[in-house]
Amino acid sequence: MQNQIRVRRVAFRYSAGTLDRHYVKGDLIMSHMVAVLSAVFPEGEEFFIRSVQHFSAQVTEPELQAAVRGFTGQEITHGREHRILNDQLYEMGYPTRGIEWLVQKYLSRVFRHMPKLYSLALTAALEHFTAAGAETLLEDPEARELLGDTEVRSILLWHALEESEHKAVAFDVYRVAGGTETMRIWTMRLLIAGGMATLFCATAISMLRDRATYNPIRLIRSINTVWHSPFFSRQFLVRIREYNRVGFHPNDIDRTELVRTWQEKLFGEEGALADHLK
Repeated sequence: MQNQIRVRRVAFRYSAGTLDRHYVKGDLIMSHMVAVLSAVFPEGEEFFIRSVQHFSAQVTEPELQAAVRGFTGQEITHGREHRILNDQLYEMGYPTRGIEWLVQKYLSRVFRHMPKLYSLALTAALEHFTAAGAETLLEDPEARELLGDTEVRSILLWHALEESEHKAVAFDVYRVAGGTETMRIWTMRLLIAGGMATLFCATAISMLRDRATYNPIRLIRSINTVWHSPFFSRQFLVRIREYNRVGFHPNDIDRTELVRTWQEKLFGEEGALADHLK
């Protein structure tokens, strides 16, 4: 069963001088890793939309049709807002434009040359990956503490909420389209191996352009912080690998109360991001 997915018209602001060079609470690695992830999102979201929309004619159940519309609207907004952030990060010295270009080239080739059902399987796997990170962020105060209190924290909390809201949409469309458990599971296995390696390599390349990387004390301190963060815990890896269980569904663990709590915290009458709504 799909929850109602609301498309929020939001806008985030990055006034001159509001972000330090290492904007994620001064942490070297986290600042570069978040920049890399943000650079992936715009083209990634467009790929997700194309992959789901390709099978939209096969979706006949009204509730899932409504969920696809909500999913599409949210992903369009995510791409737009992350492009704005990426431009700001580029001006601060992060290679976001180059990463966006590489992601666009790779995903366009996947969509053109691979079976469209594979693109949908990849979308469902990536949606699980991002939802796992999103729900870790929403559940764990230590994860939120890593982000500090800048506008980047705000955009990531908003994005995390909406990823959790629509995490089952691509998965359900994949099932409607006749996707097999074998393709679904092997797509995730390949993503875990290749995706994590790509993230680490891109982060390392980005860091090589940063003079702070060559300060051994700062680098070691940052490695220790990231390695012991909730995003590199055994619990997080188990959450990712749960996708590989035969019969898995994203809603097997009910996060309704978590989503409802953060909807109120962020966009309720006195929500932290209520003033970001257009």
